[in-house]
Parts: sequence; structure tokens; C-alpha cells
Amino acid sequence: MISKNTIKLIKSLALKKYRQKHGFFLVEGEKNVVEALESEIHVKQLFATNDFIQNNRKVIKNAAKSEEVTTGEIKKASLLKTPQNCLALCSLPEKMELPEKLDSFSFYLDGIQDPGNLGTIIRTCDWFGIENLYCSDDTADVFNPKVIQATMGSFTRLKIYYTVFSDLQKIANASGIKILGTFMDGVSIYKNQLPKNALVVLGNEGKGIRKEVEQGIDQKISIPRFQKENNPESLNVAVSSAIICSEFKRDFAE
Repeated sequence: MISKNTIKLIKSLALKKYRQKHGFFLVEGEKNVVEALESEIHVKQLFATNDFIQNNRKVIKNAAKSEEVTTGEIKKASLLKTPQNCLALCSLPEKMELPEKLDSFSFYLDGIQDPGNLGTIIRTCDWFGIENLYCSDDTADVFNPKVIQATMGSFTRLKIYYTVFSDLQKIANASGIKILGTFMDGVSIYKNQLPKNALVVLGNEGKGIRKEVEQGIDQKISIPRFQKENNPESLNVAVSSAIICSEFKRDFAE
């Protein structure tokens, strides 16, 4: 049985201040929970139906504590509109320290606000084998339940850093990594071969890349608009990330 106090705790994890206060984040849905159990994430408490337990006996042992509950109990505690057959309380990891060197392709997210966009970007990076993702401090929190849900388990495989741009810029420059930024007036990504390794800045959904970050960018790039008549205003930032990943990886696919 999920106690009233535990339900109250779970519900509170929708907000960052309570995730930080209690040191937990919530993972829901069979795929996400199984991915968490198979990873290095510390699953403090697992609540699951009998069906989930029977189908996932090998990984359930990785939870510090597990309890069989009914679908109805999960529904009472869940933050989802359509609750599934399990949910897990996981310990928040320590903040990631920046690496000493950059030596691969990666993104820096400059104020991405929408949890769904962040989750999709994480999932996209995972698909393209990108191991590191850098975020400004005002980018959505990776441990927001909506972000976790949108990643479809990919949050367990990426190293995600929150940092001011200037600190990352110094490391990129010292590593000989070019910093590119996405702008409407940038050079088309289809016109020149892109470098294998780079740090690409993606800006806020409405405001784009902030001025102080723009000053540290070596080259402006863009995804050209082929619709000339109706002039669509912009491209979704998560979609942009997928297009950029595809183009960067195209010439270097094994």
C-alpha cells in the first residue's frame, strides 16, 4: 500500500524545490523504470503491479526496496493522465562537474524552457550516440517528471551538465573545439562540410541565443527554410537538434 504521506511526497516531486528538498525524483512508466533499474541510478523505492514484477524479476532486485501495489494505488500517486503499472522514487545524483576537455560533438542549451523539448533533445542525442549534453542553469530541469517521461529512458545514458556558458567556452577553446550557434541568418548547414567535433548552441524557444552567449560563438549556422511563400516563423528547437545531429553525423557514419 502506498501511504498518504508517500503519495504527498510523490506529488510534490512535480516541483524542483521539493525534488531538491527531499533529494528524490520520480520515474514513471515501464520503459523508463526498467531503464532506471538497469542503470547506475539509485532506485530508492519501487511501487509496481504484480504483472510488472513477474515480467521484470531480473531488474527489480536492483531497487533498494520494492513493493507490490494495485493499479488503483498507482493511479492515486501518479502524475500522469494515464498511469501505468509502476513508479519509482530515485535519489537525485550529485551535480556533474565539467570535464577538463571537450573531444566530441555536443550541444549547449541556452535557456530551453519546455520540458518536452528537453526530453526530446535528450532522446535525440542518445539516438545519435552523443554522450554529453550541456545546459544553462535556467534550462528546464532534467529531473522534471515531464522531461523524464519524454526521454523514454534516454536520461539514464547521457551525462547532463548545468553550467554558465563562459565556463564551458573556456574548456572548448582550450580543447580546440569550435563553437557554433543556430541563427536565422547563419550559414546553411547544407553548404559546407561540418566538423566532426563541435559545440553547438541551441537558443531559447522564443528569444533565441542570448547576446552574451552569442559573443562567444565562432560561427553562425542555420537550417534553411524552403517554404518561401507563407514564411513560417521558426522551427521547433527539438526538431532542429535532430536535423543538426543528422547533418553532423552524415559524413562520419561508420
